[in-house]
Amino acid sequence: MDTTDAPPAPTLDPAAFDRLRAVLDSAGPLAAIDALCDELRAAGDLPNLFYARLMRKRVELGAPPFPTGPSADMPPETHDAYETAIRDAGREVGGLFLDRGDIPRAWMYFRMLGEPEPIKQALARYNPGPEDDTYPVVEVAWQQGVLPEKGFDVILDRHGVCSAITMVHSADLNQNPALREYCVKRLVRALHDQLVERLRNDLRSRGLDASGDTVPELLRDELLGEDLYHIDVSHLSSVVQMALHLPPGPELDLARGLCAYGAKLSPGLRGDNDPPFDETYADYQVYLDVLAGHNVEAGLAQFRAKTERFAAEGYQFPAEVLVNLLLKVDRLPEALEVARQYLADADERQLSCPGVTELARRTKDYATLAEAAKGKADPVNYLAGLIAGQGGIV
Repeated sequence: MDTTDAPPAPTLDPAAFDRLRAVLDSAGPLAAIDALCDELRAAGDLPNLFYARLMRKRVELGAPPFPTGPSADMPPETHDAYETAIRDAGREVGGLFLDRGDIPRAWMYFRMLGEPEPIKQALARYNPGPEDDTYPVVEVAWQQGVLPEKGFDVILDRHGVCSAITMVHSADLNQNPALREYCVKRLVRALHDQLVERLRNDLRSRGLDASGDTVPELLRDELLGEDLYHIDVSHLSSVVQMALHLPPGPELDLARGLCAYGAKLSPGLRGDNDPPFDETYADYQVYLDVLAGHNVEAGLAQFRAKTERFAAEGYQFPAEVLVNLLLKVDRLPEALEVARQYLADADERQLSCPGVTELARRTKDYATLAEAAKGKADPVNYLAGLIAGQGGIV
């Protein structure tokens, strides 16, 4: 474990240096170092306390007292004891920083030790005050990956939906679907609550009944005349698109309500989207309805029709959307058939859905796998498909 970073400048008052010299002369090095540790704790100089604790161990082991050198400079027989001292000092100083509520500086020590759990616990308890600078804590929680859910919560609760959307868009959450689901659920609820509050206020201002807890219960045609809206339409579009990743549940139902609102916006506020979501919120609504188990066959039929129509115009993405939708509703054989029909020649590494090779492997349709591989001049997967089809190792 490397401790070569130089310690910060001392913060002790000048008289402390004379006291330390007196203890050294009267009681020896270890007593002087213990006195130094007491002085540093009292002054709140925790970084120097860490190095003072290491210095004590070096003196105790008969090594040179300078604590900033690497442990490799010490005799081999002292390494284990010195490593233990580093860990003890790191835990002590990191814990003292946590007692102060200084999570970022505590993380410096616990990260060095490879012990994130105390920081996770501190983050879980973290409740910033109105004047606190939250970004260093978010850096630890989100960017450093210690407790990313807390980092997202802080941004959403302190800085709002716009910043939280930017946070999600700027991260690759495809490799962490559980975190993506957490963030999207919170965004859906936050935007839904914001929209419900504003719809209620609008209804009350018009002297209309404002009872209801969901967007569909509060939605009235008279609230959405030309160019009228109640929430930022870019936020609405972003959150609804994110909701396409949600599983069935309360947040998915809230997202469907957001779609119902978006579908009533004037055409200029709905935005433009590529097929198969060219009708924007109406198409999103159908997709989310299928995920929620409502009008499943009609919804799938609509996306099949769009896939066929736009494939004739050279659009491949609708087929990718349909494959993913079929997989989400547990229609694996149908997903394979769509992929065979529309994506057989595609570079599977560039697809947003599993390609023919992967889908055929999942269904154990090895003849199709071999056929698709041959069509793409892929000899490895071609032979793999043939071997698997003959009962080889799969």
